[in-house]
Amino acid sequence: MTERARAEVLVEPFRENDPGPHVVAAFDVLTDAGLSPDMGPFATEAEGDLAVTIEAVARLLHRSFEAGADAVQVRIERVGTAIDSSAE
Repeated sequence: MTERARAEVLVEPFRENDPGPHVVAAFDVLTDAGLSPDMGPFATEAEGDLAVTIEAVARLLHRSFEAGADAVQVRIERVGTAIDSSAE
């Protein structure tokens, strides 16, 4: 079994319906990691394997600041376990 996590990320400045390149960079990092991010009105959320999520958020921090973010708020929450089919 693998542990799962949910990440919630707020990249600032954030303008609703007009995400800047720093917000798009964060979204792209999560997508490239194999997660399915959901960009909401206050934050972007993604859920996946705990280790993958943590590594993606680390890359997200670098990319967002490189793309012009002023601040990034992150919350990672453990949400349970999933059966790892590769362990069978």
